[in-house]
Amino acid sequence: MGGLVRISRLIDNGKTNDGHLLLLLGMPASPKYSVVVPVFNRPDEMEELLQSLVKQTFRDFEVIVVEDGSQKTSEGVCREFESTLDIHYLYKANSGPGPSRNFGFEKARGMYMVVVDSDCILPPEYFSVV
Repeated sequence: MGGLVRISRLIDNGKTNDGHLLLLLGMPASPKYSVVVPVFNRPDEMEELLQSLVKQTFRDFEVIVVEDGSQKTSEGVCREFESTLDIHYLYKANSGPGPSRNFGFEKARGMYMVVVDSDCILPPEYFSVV
């Protein structure tokens, strides 16, 4: 009975039933947004982008970085942000930005997809406004 009361309270707080059932079962809920970033030989740009994502006022998102066969990878940069972002680093053979985005979409858990390039810097209110 305690579990049912808890679920009812969570639903009353405007949260989705599915999301809270997953949390109660010990499974992570899906983030609202999946930010998919195809990248090729641009670790410096990735650092600036990830810094801008850390500053977001709305935090219900994951970041999926798809390294597209780079020689100069962003893996080290992505590892630096593991404690501040829900970030997933994926490496694949070079195929171009379109197939890399699609690969990221396949791995994404979010309700909505947001594609940004590695040279983007998002203002802190970006997801709040979206």
